[in-house]
Amino acid sequence: MQIIRCLTLAVIAALATGCSSFTRESGQTLPRDASWGVAPLVNYAQTPQAGERAEQILISILAEEGVRPLMYPQPPRQDLLLQDDRERQIQALDWARQQRLAYVITGSVEEWQYKNGLDGEPAVGLSLQVLEPATGRVVWSSSGARAGWSRESLAGAAQKVLRELVGNLDFE
Repeated sequence: MQIIRCLTLAVIAALATGCSSFTRESGQTLPRDASWGVAPLVNYAQTPQAGERAEQILISILAEEGVRPLMYPQPPRQDLLLQDDRERQIQALDWARQQRLAYVITGSVEEWQYKNGLDGEPAVGLSLQVLEPATGRVVWSSSGARAGWSRESLAGAAQKVLRELVGNLDFE
């Protein structure tokens, strides 16, 4: 009976961790009270405006860690669907240099969708980098992906991925 319990717990643990994948980099410790900014996340997913959605969730996750970054301002009267995300990211790094920000968080959205099929599980894939705008040097990077359960929302799956990624940052 004890063996069946142990095997059942092992299978459950394998299934729970099998739905997520993360890379971790042990980077330098970064000051929480430095001047931080968030640059646009490049959207490589097929879902329109997935980068902007992920940015909004990222801001709230950073607030949980005590980091209050400046957000790159959206130019007035421009349709986000028509803008090139890479160009916005380059402009945001120029903006960060002008603002004399110590660090900027940027990255990309690789996947942001509900999978096809009866259950329609949410699937999220994200990469984040912390850059020094003055030098352009990447001081930290990490990526993660997760397929949620059928009744989980896409935003909920994204929160879990972003919380794990930001949790890997070493703040002092």
